[in-house]
Amino acid sequence: MSLFDKVSADIQAAMKAREKVRLEALRGAKKEFLEAKTAPGANGELSDEQAIKILTKMVKQRKESARIYIENSRQELADNELAEAAVLEEYLPKQLSPEELETELKAIIAEVGATSAKEMGKVMGVATKRLAGRADGRTIQGVVKALLG
Repeated sequence: MSLFDKVSADIQAAMKAREKVRLEALRGAKKEFLEAKTAPGANGELSDEQAIKILTKMVKQRKESARIYIENSRQELADNELAEAAVLEEYLPKQLSPEELETELKAIIAEVGATSAKEMGKVMGVATKRLAGRADGRTIQGVVKALLG
């Protein structure tokens, strides 16, 4: 079952269970999926890889919105954004632990042959592609900096 089909089925389940936050988050995801399917140049298909990119972007947006709401003393809005982000994260691949991430990045650094912080761009290019959906770009960057610094 593709990610698109799973989200569609879970929307129906959320409606029956009257889970408002889950329903809103999944409807938002399905809307983004449909837009990606019908975008100019798209062939009417949505691969799971594309769906994961969309979900990752949506989770990041929700967390950033929550941070802004908290800064402006709007905790109830922040809670809603964080709840939606948690629902969307259920559909993403399992995130790497800090130890696993460091191990993966050490292997990538050895593979690329980087020895200094000047070669960080090479490492980041390979790492962001290989670890897409399993680790946040900012986290990857921080670990790479520490390893090469």
